[in-house]
Amino acid sequence: MSNHPKKEFLMNQPAYQKKDPLEPVQEMVQACIQCGTCTSSCPNEFAMDITPRHMWRMVLMGRKKDIFQSKTFDLCSACYYCTLRCPRGLPLTEAMGRLKQIAARENLPKYKTSVRFYKSFMESVRRHGRVREMEFMTLYFASMKDPILPLKFTPLGIQLMSKRKVSIQIPSKGEGTLDAVFRKVEELEK
Repeated sequence: MSNHPKKEFLMNQPAYQKKDPLEPVQEMVQACIQCGTCTSSCPNEFAMDITPRHMWRMVLMGRKKDIFQSKTFDLCSACYYCTLRCPRGLPLTEAMGRLKQIAARENLPKYKTSVRFYKSFMESVRRHGRVREMEFMTLYFASMKDPILPLKFTPLGIQLMSKRKVSIQIPSKGEGTLDAVFRKVEELEK
């Protein structure tokens, strides 16, 4: 028992307890009957190490470590077949998206590379209203802090430039054509 009963009481209140990040996903799939329709509908199931049906069972059981060691949710292509065919009408594609968000938010080592890739992509889009490939790759390689990494992609870069698929453009601040849209999304997400 603590010397401060008032403090202990407050710490046990829901507002002070740390919320489990899996809780919203558990609520989304709470009515899952484990029929397997999601798995049979998934075009990427063949490459997944855990079937979507099994993934939902693990979510319901709160097996966070096992979920995030898996590559199942990362392979979801958001085709919505599982959501459309689910007999319970569960938002399964949205739940997979939430798992991706949790992995990014918690900065899990396994997903750092893809998170940096997407952030670099979106930064280029934010600046110019579209992706500028050279700037995007420059931002990405800089965020990876590995001087050898760009050298691995040099042959591909030369090939793409020779076929005029990628143009050489100096990275710039851009006009910020989508800044207002990005700010509004950031406000809505808070």
